[in-house]
Amino acid sequence: MPSSAFVSRPDAHSPLAQWLAYLESIHSRPIDMGLDRVREVAGRLELDLDAATIVVGGTNGKGSTCAMLEAMLLSAGYKVGLYTSPHLLDFNERARVNGESASDAALTEQFAAVDAARGDTSLTYFELTTLAILRLFARSGLDVVILEVGLGGRLDAVNIVDADCAIVTSVDLDHVEWLGDDREKIGWEKAHIYRPGKPAICADPMPPQSLVDYAESIGADLWRFGRDYNYAGDKQQWNYGGRSQRRNALAYPALRGANQLLNASAALAALEALRDRLPVPQQAVRLGLLQVQLPGRFQILPGQPAVILDVAHNPHAAAVLADNLDNMGFYPYTYAVFGMLSDKDIDGVIAKLGDRIDHWYCAGLPGPRGLSGEELAARLRARGVKEDKDSSVRACADPAAAYAAARESMGEGDRILVFGSFLTVAGVLASMRAARPARAD
Repeated sequence: MPSSAFVSRPDAHSPLAQWLAYLESIHSRPIDMGLDRVREVAGRLELDLDAATIVVGGTNGKGSTCAMLEAMLLSAGYKVGLYTSPHLLDFNERARVNGESASDAALTEQFAAVDAARGDTSLTYFELTTLAILRLFARSGLDVVILEVGLGGRLDAVNIVDADCAIVTSVDLDHVEWLGDDREKIGWEKAHIYRPGKPAICADPMPPQSLVDYAESIGADLWRFGRDYNYAGDKQQWNYGGRSQRRNALAYPALRGANQLLNASAALAALEALRDRLPVPQQAVRLGLLQVQLPGRFQILPGQPAVILDVAHNPHAAAVLADNLDNMGFYPYTYAVFGMLSDKDIDGVIAKLGDRIDHWYCAGLPGPRGLSGEELAARLRARGVKEDKDSSVRACADPAAAYAAARESMGEGDRILVFGSFLTVAGVLASMRAARPARAD
């Protein structure tokens, strides 16, 4: 990580890319867990969200749950802010106001304000951008703000916000170097987004006892899946049942995958818990579920060949992806564009998906945590992935090269799965965007 001496401080009118380069340079470590520095700067900014707030944490399912909440609340006519991370193609994706990504100018104005307020207090890229987006939301006249936790919960910058309702979607192994190496430790970290006396939604069907104990110890109003709310469905529609509210004859979410009803029911539990402040009519729920979009979560691109994009990068997400692939029907061969960061449980991901994939195109990823295609291919071979006339392992320089090679090799009726790191999916999406013909004005 370079020091600030090498990147000059931009002004409020400097390009967004210049600001992002500067923000990456001003702290000695990319991750520096703790809330003291963030709280100090938030105090100087007099940061106050005059809106209902929903914080969403968990190992997997956070993005989908946030997207469904946003879609349903927008359909109900509310002014909504949504903060998610990481982004796929453009930083602006992280901050959405009333369904639209924030403009470069709106973001750089807030970056300049937070940078000025921090003085000599050092903030990481994530911490400063989080404060900037919260400040943007505070000045946007919003009714409700939805905030996705970046990492864990207890020490994540988002946790400076006292949520009116908090959701933990799932608890599994990821970021073990920061959060702990078992579900009990990770559950305890994630449970810290809960607040005394406030609705605390837990969508994990078998939550760690540490999460339950923490929620009870602080007096949070714990809503457990299977006890306080549930869902049931058939091939045409599904129903939600909560403590005192039922929603029947709902359309399946536009987001694909069997696990999406678990995420949708958690979102509906949050809306039930907040219904005195944020009433959402049934038609808004139906419309929101039909219209919700979220790139990279079991996203099947239109047209031929079948191309699936999924940011599954831990064993829990890979197991869900395996089930979703099984439900797609028959394809002669599956070609995978696969890229991972070195600090992830690569062997665990391979174990969940290995027998669903015939041909592996291992994509090298940039940065100090990125694995080269050769290193990733070696991990597959060490796991015993076969190489014969019907299966192969190939190393490629980057996701775009891996995708191009897979397209060239595949046969009619085959499918391509692009999965692993956000960087893998982003690299393929960027290459697709670059290949599109320029649109005439």
